[in-house]
Amino acid sequence: MPEMIEVQIDSVRVHLMTPQRLVVLKQKNADRFLPIWVGPYEAEAITVALQEVEMSRPLTHDLLKNVFEAFNARVVRIEIVKLQNDIFYGAIVAEVNGHEVHIDSRPSDAIALSVRAHVPIFVHPHVMEEAGITPDENLPEGGEKAARSEPVPLSDESNARLSIFEDFLGKLDLDKLDNSDKPDDEKPSDTPKKT
Repeated sequence: MPEMIEVQIDSVRVHLMTPQRLVVLKQKNADRFLPIWVGPYEAEAITVALQEVEMSRPLTHDLLKNVFEAFNARVVRIEIVKLQNDIFYGAIVAEVNGHEVHIDSRPSDAIALSVRAHVPIFVHPHVMEEAGITPDENLPEGGEKAARSEPVPLSDESNARLSIFEDFLGKLDLDKLDNSDKPDDEKPSDTPKKT
């Protein structure tokens, strides 16, 4: 088996248009990232553990960690082992009675457990090659930023809808708006101040 690539959690990001969240893993000692879509509950479980927020009762991943400890099993590491049909597959690797046990897991749950158990996360090289992102790889040769393209023209329907805002903005008295936010002593007056 090829040597696994160690990663760490770089960030947990929110997609504003969907309930999905994105966990971004960063390869240690390299500038390569692995983004993984997760559900909102799993993202919250990861975030709570990263921020070390104290909960009055154990959350699901805290419970899972407690079950491992109750059975004298030690979580050793987390692995992201496969990417198939845009689905990541993970494993929790635990040590029980001197034997290594691999437990199938969604990566999001495994990552939430890794933060609580303070164990490393590893990614199979094939997964990193297929889904990893290097920030500079989208730049054209020479390191220059890609030229900015012209915006796509709006349709007649979009122009009609935007014209409402144009009419509204045209009716605004901007001088009046600027002065209404200022305290009385900053508003311009008709009479000059004595100094």
